[in-house]
Amino acid sequence: MSGERVERRLAAILAADVAGYSRLMGEDEEGTLAALRAVRRELADPKIAEHRGRIVKTTGDGLLVEFASVVDAVRCAVEMQREMITRNAAIPPQHRIEFRMGINLGDIIIEDGDIFGDGVNIAARLEALAEPGGICLSAAAYEQVRDRLDLAFDDLGEQQVKNITRPVRVYRIPITLTLPTPSARAPSLSRIAGEGEPRRASDAVGEGKQGLPLPDKPSLAVLPFQNLTGDAEQEYFVDGMVEEITTAIARLPWLFVIARNSAFTYKGKPVAVKQVAQELGVRYVLEGSVRKAGNRVRITGQLIDTTTGAHIWADRFDGALDDIFDLQDQVASSVAGAIEPKLRRSEIERASRKPTANLTAYDLYLRALAQSYRYTDQGLAEAVVLARRALAIDPSYAPAAALVGRCRGLQRVRRWGALSDEDIGEACRLARQALEAERDDAETIGLAAWTLFFLAGEAAMAAAALDRALALNPNAAHAWLYRGAIHALRNEPEAAIEATERARRLSPFDPYSFFYARNIAAAHLAARRFEQAIQWADHALHEQPRLVAAMRVKVAALAHLRRFDEARAELDRLLAIDPKQTIAGFREYALHMAPEVLELHVAGLRLAGLPEE
Repeated sequence: MSGERVERRLAAILAADVAGYSRLMGEDEEGTLAALRAVRRELADPKIAEHRGRIVKTTGDGLLVEFASVVDAVRCAVEMQREMITRNAAIPPQHRIEFRMGINLGDIIIEDGDIFGDGVNIAARLEALAEPGGICLSAAAYEQVRDRLDLAFDDLGEQQVKNITRPVRVYRIPITLTLPTPSARAPSLSRIAGEGEPRRASDAVGEGKQGLPLPDKPSLAVLPFQNLTGDAEQEYFVDGMVEEITTAIARLPWLFVIARNSAFTYKGKPVAVKQVAQELGVRYVLEGSVRKAGNRVRITGQLIDTTTGAHIWADRFDGALDDIFDLQDQVASSVAGAIEPKLRRSEIERASRKPTANLTAYDLYLRALAQSYRYTDQGLAEAVVLARRALAIDPSYAPAAALVGRCRGLQRVRRWGALSDEDIGEACRLARQALEAERDDAETIGLAAWTLFFLAGEAAMAAAALDRALALNPNAAHAWLYRGAIHALRNEPEAAIEATERARRLSPFDPYSFFYARNIAAAHLAARRFEQAIQWADHALHEQPRLVAAMRVKVAALAHLRRFDEARAELDRLLAIDPKQTIAGFREYALHMAPEVLELHVAGLRLAGLPEE
């Protein structure tokens, strides 16, 4: 053995890396490196210095940092992760830089400025266990901060990690934008708030407080937003904003929303979102903050699934204080419209994990919805089967009835399967049944309206139903989408574009985003703006390359511009997907179109060489 003395010391080690780094680099190498450098320069390095940390080394996507105090390490990690939520709010999820962090307290070996040993290895393994945007602690680190920091901790139990012989007990810190107040330092307050102690699903929610069971539909509480303007007189604006958001979301009848008065009992308290969820009996929590600079404000919000701690949605909204009420309305509308598809997607994923023996009509409907989003022959056929199973359990379940019509309409668009008169009749019958049974759900009413317009040509009934849907919920993105489609096909292009743009703003990451672009393409074609029609058709085809309806618009627009070679090439692609397309078949299919719009399509398709029969 060497007689050299090895330098050792006890230290808090923070290991961090970027989740999905290889994917980000593969998609945009230069952009990813520039974004990561900006995060290091503007956030990570200053925060580490502020909390007296030492950066030991960096890798392409990671950091290894040493702290003399676990408290400093955890404070630094939490502040960085909270700030990253705000920074990422306006960035599409697939392009976000999200750190995973692990913190351990252990003995380390120091050599030439680098650090080694199990203390470092465990921190690295904890980082690998953390979710994107999350922090995991070892038991040793947890014991140092449990009574010193007003944070919530989830006990994940013992975990077996790579190259560590013994299991490691792991604790997770749920990261939210709900910051503790400076006065909330006393251990007694932490205990009342349910913080400072690790919590399991079976634990009591707080002293003397009993957790409420989840209702039988998706449930949400909108917590009071933080007033970070530095102006106490702006409290009325912040509270009014939350009240407007709560009212807008409460218009979604498939969602159980906690009343504003109950949610506001948490105002000014250092609470953990999981505890709030248990006390109020909700699965989802929406929280946020308001900042002010001069006459402008920035509202940041995030939606959390409290059962997993996952951040489902985050965004920010900027505006001027010139008209406070108008700004409140805009933000409330945007938030309600944006989170609706995110909540539906989360519920679909939850239903997909549920044992098949325990499926309810609602679960089957969600599974049917997921299949319809695949937009394939098999997916739409399976969606119809699942929706029928839901109706067998509950014949009056209007969302499932309306979804059958939506799927039949899409099958007709793509000519998937040989739809019989009985299939079309069933779809229209179920659509009328949904309209009669459903009084409050704008999504269901919109689906039924589109079905009756597209399969039965009942334009007046569809328009009246959509008016009703949007009166119930002005933030119903799909109702605006269907209204835009009808306007485009009825030769009302400007109204079509206005309605569809409203839908796109309300649901910017919609699974059916290609239909939004197709609507606008069809509207420009009806207005004889052929170049714009081609551009929007290309947008739709970028999202859904086999969207025949967008191909038809593009073929017709190219032909009307006398760009016949391009039109024929696009027609060849269309016929490779649907070789049975003919002028006569299109006329039969397009009974819902205004005559002048139909003839505009037909003339272009004929010029491009589509066969008559």
